[in-house]
Amino acid sequence: MRYIDLRSDTVTAPTLEMREAMLKAEVGDDVYGDDPTMMELEEYAAEISGKEAALFVPSGTFGNQLSLFTHCRRGDEVILGDDCHIVQHEVGAASVIAGVHLRTLQSLKGELDPSEIEAKIRGVDIHYPRTGLICIENAHSNGRVIPLSNMEEIYDLAKSYNLPVHLDGARLFNAAAHLNIEAKTITRYCDSVMFCLSKGLCAPVGSILAGTREFIDRARKGRKLMGGGMRQVGVLAAPGLIALKTMTGRLKDDHENALLLGHELSKIPGMEVDIEGIQISMVFFDMSKTGCDPDKLVSGLYEKGIKVNPPENGIMRLVTNYWVSRDDIMFVVDTIKNIVTCR
Repeated sequence: MRYIDLRSDTVTAPTLEMREAMLKAEVGDDVYGDDPTMMELEEYAAEISGKEAALFVPSGTFGNQLSLFTHCRRGDEVILGDDCHIVQHEVGAASVIAGVHLRTLQSLKGELDPSEIEAKIRGVDIHYPRTGLICIENAHSNGRVIPLSNMEEIYDLAKSYNLPVHLDGARLFNAAAHLNIEAKTITRYCDSVMFCLSKGLCAPVGSILAGTREFIDRARKGRKLMGGGMRQVGVLAAPGLIALKTMTGRLKDDHENALLLGHELSKIPGMEVDIEGIQISMVFFDMSKTGCDPDKLVSGLYEKGIKVNPPENGIMRLVTNYWVSRDDIMFVVDTIKNIVTCR
């Protein structure tokens, strides 16, 4: 049975072109640095992100945590938003791997106030930890794209205090598509960036960490320490190249489908959809006023061949992706309407 999967953009299975590329990929041993397909991927990833060098890592969480581990000393403090992925969905790894303290700020829909960041930067005092890093996220995991003006202010502030900035760019290319600019225009306001190959881009595994050559050299050793040194990994680099060269160019289709989904859902009585917040492939909505039990909706959709996640803090999220067509969207909307209105 074919399922329409709206749980996340991580569900995008590899395309036939990717599977064929994996089969034919030229490989070596990447720990020795002689896997030609991986070398090509890392060089291309560095080029399109406007950085000197890049490193393949198994996942986005791995890339973010490796960045903290590389930038910071143990006991450092990292300033970041309280709703960002590193805080909310990375299992508290920062305290385990990098041994750092997260100093969170309340964000405005993912956007951080530079003046509040500056107020949290530690001075020199025997009682204080050292501020080691500022982290920002774009596109944010709340589905919004952060204005470049905000990123520029934060970056300029960080430089005035000689602090590095890391960008969690898991959905960097969604942000670029929304802003209709190149990804490297966004990454000029960070010292390191992580972006995923498997979120919406159909590569089966992997993310990229990019930065200066010296930073990536240190991160490569950290990756080995964290268990991320891989061998004939060209079979994963091959679909990664297709993800970056081909799949990034079609993300606007997912964004348009998300808008369609949001507008159609908003027509259902009692359904409160955050239309303004649909900037990439994510649709957030509150169904509490429909009177329908969310568990009933989740199970009812599954019976009809539609996979969704249950609400988080009362809010449901649906995510469009490569394998979800406009016809699928309309089927999903009709199914939700039938379940919600036929209690």
